[in-house]
Amino acid sequence: MNQVKVSPKFQVVIPRAIRKSLGLEPGQKIQVIQYEDRIELIPVKPIKQTRGFLKGIETTVEREPDRV
Repeated sequence: MNQVKVSPKFQVVIPRAIRKSLGLEPGQKIQVIQYEDRIELIPVKPIKQTRGFLKGIETTVEREPDRV
């Protein structure tokens, strides 16, 4: 498990192994979310890069008889 230290300016350095595995680049935006008692960092990807990520997902939805 990696640990990072918060600087006096509240900055952290993402460990190299994690940066490489996620393909993070300098200047890339990351979304920061507080979830209960933790912080989650989610890389923001360009919309063109997300094209097709739902390919193969089940799209049929069972509907009530009075709905068409």
